[in-house]
Amino acid sequence: MAAKRVAQSAINWAAIAERVPAEQRAHYLAFKAKSDGYLRKVVALPEQPPKIDWAMYKNKVPNPAMVDEFQKKYDTFKIPLPEDNVSSIIAAEEKQAAANVQKFKQESAARIVQHEEELKKLSAQIPLKEMTLEDYAYAYPNDCLDPANRPTFWPHTPEEQPGEDDKKDEHH
Repeated sequence: MAAKRVAQSAINWAAIAERVPAEQRAHYLAFKAKSDGYLRKVVALPEQPPKIDWAMYKNKVPNPAMVDEFQKKYDTFKIPLPEDNVSSIIAAEEKQAAANVQKFKQESAARIVQHEEELKKLSAQIPLKEMTLEDYAYAYPNDCLDPANRPTFWPHTPEEQPGEDDKKDEHH
């Protein structure tokens, strides 16, 4: 019977183990061993506490009225359980997380398609080792050196290029 109440909150240790990094494996195994120890203790306990033999106490205690009073108080005593006011919040967060995961999957699928198209384009072009300057200029017109329209001078840094002094003066 005790296993039945614990089975409802069973943990999927195999799924967790797949996600544990190698450097944290020892901590994971220690945590799992501690959790298994607690589980064994709970399973060893009976589902219901043992019944109190009130008749035996009435025979052994000199004042049976005191035993009756204890029995009455024991039978009426109920441990109040806290109200569950967070399950709805957790369920809402779970739904939001699931929606975020779905959105991320859709965005990732779109990125994958984009990257696959880029890969097709890159695999269709001449390998960079075999490209000439003309081939590179044709493949990447914005990145290549264009002496007619965009000449650069040594040391080829933006601040050393012609016209940079004029831009500096404009900012000050």
